Amino acid sequence: MSQLSKYIITKTQLPESSVNNTIQLLNEDCTIPFISRYRKERTGNLDEVQVGDIVKYKEQFEALEKRKQAILKALTEQDVLTLELQQKIEGIQDITTLEDVYLPFKKSRKTKAETARKHGLEPLAKIMMSQNANDIESIAFRYVKGAVLSVEEALEGARHIIAEWVNERSDIRNQMRYQLERFATISTKAVKAKATEDDAQKFRDYFDWEESLSRIPSHRLLAILRAEKEGFIRVKINIDDDRALNKIENKIIRSNNACMVHIELAIKDAYKRLLLPSLSNEALQIAKEKADESAITVFAKNLKQLLLGSPLGEKRVLAIDPGFRTGCKVVCLDAQGQLKYNETIYPHPPKSDSSGAIKKLSSLADAYKIDAIAIGNGTASRETEALIRRIRFKNDIQVFVVSEAGASIYSASKIAREEFPNYDVTVRGSVSIGRRLQDPLAELVKIDAKSIGVGQYQHDVDQTKLQKSLDTVVENCVNAVGVNMNTASKPLLSYVSGIGPKLAENIFNYRNEHGAFTSRKAIKKVPRLGEKAFEQGAAFLRIKGAENPLDDSAVHPESYAIVTKMAKDMGTSVEDLIGDNALLKQIDLKRYCTDLVGLPTLEDIIKELEKPGLDIREQAKVFTFNQNIKTIADLREGQLLPGIVNNITNFGCFVDVGIKESGLIHVSNLADAFVKDVNEHVHLHQQIIVKVLEVDIPRKRIQLKLHK
Repeated sequence: MSQLSKYIITKTQLPESSVNNTIQLLNEDCTIPFISRYRKERTGNLDEVQVGDIVKYKEQFEALEKRKQAILKALTEQDVLTLELQQKIEGIQDITTLEDVYLPFKKSRKTKAETARKHGLEPLAKIMMSQNANDIESIAFRYVKGAVLSVEEALEGARHIIAEWVNERSDIRNQMRYQLERFATISTKAVKAKATEDDAQKFRDYFDWEESLSRIPSHRLLAILRAEKEGFIRVKINIDDDRALNKIENKIIRSNNACMVHIELAIKDAYKRLLLPSLSNEALQIAKEKADESAITVFAKNLKQLLLGSPLGEKRVLAIDPGFRTGCKVVCLDAQGQLKYNETIYPHPPKSDSSGAIKKLSSLADAYKIDAIAIGNGTASRETEALIRRIRFKNDIQVFVVSEAGASIYSASKIAREEFPNYDVTVRGSVSIGRRLQDPLAELVKIDAKSIGVGQYQHDVDQTKLQKSLDTVVENCVNAVGVNMNTASKPLLSYVSGIGPKLAENIFNYRNEHGAFTSRKAIKKVPRLGEKAFEQGAAFLRIKGAENPLDDSAVHPESYAIVTKMAKDMGTSVEDLIGDNALLKQIDLKRYCTDLVGLPTLEDIIKELEKPGLDIREQAKVFTFNQNIKTIADLREGQLLPGIVNNITNFGCFVDVGIKESGLIHVSNLADAFVKDVNEHVHLHQQIIVKVLEVDIPRKRIQLKLHK
């Protein structure tokens, strides 16, 4: 077993064969969606989360090995690398221990200990540490020469060297880490000069705060660190100094002579000047990393729920971006999301042309055979919805309120300019609102996930880790749903397994030049799209109305021959076999097992043939807010209101009840029992009933309870 496999197995507890085969597939440039969906026999049926963990720990191990090589090279150049030290470094399995071992050899800036060594005081420090000398001052007198002008200077220099030795001892550093991990508190104090500023008031809870560092919730730690970054508070990590010093002294002091006094002084110096600042920062950084991980996990879960939100499907949509003074921007989209018409109406103050707006909307709905209306949930949303509900359309038209989050980001983006070069940002924004109703996933992939408005403190966490996590979520969602090759945008295509931005652009351009693809294999004609990209991506691409019906399914082209054989053995055609559940149940799958294809793949094929190309997402449902609630002032304690979950955090969820301010259901108000995971009780965009517990109008805060 390789060191890499051992490392991953230790972290994940996954079977050795699953880990080894997954590593091999990753080294062959296979993607997570492809591996988890189409290589189940080789991975032992690992899902995308488990494959993702293998990827994470593989990268972690490779980073550790890279750091080891850099350290070994540095030690070789210093001519201090021994065989014993090399073996010790090569056996280390975590970055913290590795850096502790390297610490004594680091080329650092000029230190007090280094200065003392240059003055020839290291032998004196060694005599002190031997703890055998009784008249240490007489011994120190021998070192009074050159730059060392007195016995006290000699003793002080020796203590600086001892302090550095104490700081570099791994056992002492680990003991300190244990103290910090178990007993550290984080405390805050307001910066008086800035505490009265308006921007500081949102952090006023932390002007005088103390809490266990190991127990502080992720959202609170991130809030505290943001307040510190903005200069409103000072943060300090505290432990019991006497206990920590006593632990260190017990490891070093073993005599009761003159040396002991100086060693005690050196230990106190090491603790206050070297150990505590360094390791308390390290402890805070570890807590921050855990908080980041928690916040990123919440964001990833929210994003997944948002991307897999209910699509209306291929319906003709009239979309409205509401506004007062600037009017409501109206667009009409065909079933494929193509812009057919745009106009601005002014039903609200100051123009208040509601009759003209009603006439125009009624006319557009009739002319473009509109199936549904999408209204952005921003300014003037409720007023526009009320206006729409006054119109008597000729046909039954569903009305939806759609989240605008990130629409302005899209409308000003390069992607939007390329799609609509002859229209301004207001028209593009309205189109985005309409398309979100038709297919949230296809539209939201065009927007930087951090701008969509779900999650907590996304700008305060590690941006590289956040981006990587969100990209993985988007990739998994896109490939779970599948992509229509003939309608997909470049951003949507770029997330297909094995495709990426460059090939997505090539596919898009080839389609524009040569027309719609008629089969999956036709994609091989796209410039620079080779066999590997086809293998990784073909099964996630769909062709509507293709000659081969399997081209509109999740069956991989490499398995077409198996389906053909199944159909032949059952005395029917592939086309007739699809959807014939009674016939599919009669197939003996064991007959089709080979060295490469086992029951997991065959069972997936049968499931897909039962309902080919089935969208895993639920159908969009109409939702209506309480029409009597227009502002926060209309809320009363005890009211029961319909609402939509619009954000989820570790401390609860936020709910849109149809007004500007979202209400909070604290985690304690989600259920009568203890709530471990908010996502087990609610999900993003879920339609729920809430009870109003408290309304704080000055602070614009609404406390809600989930009503069962």
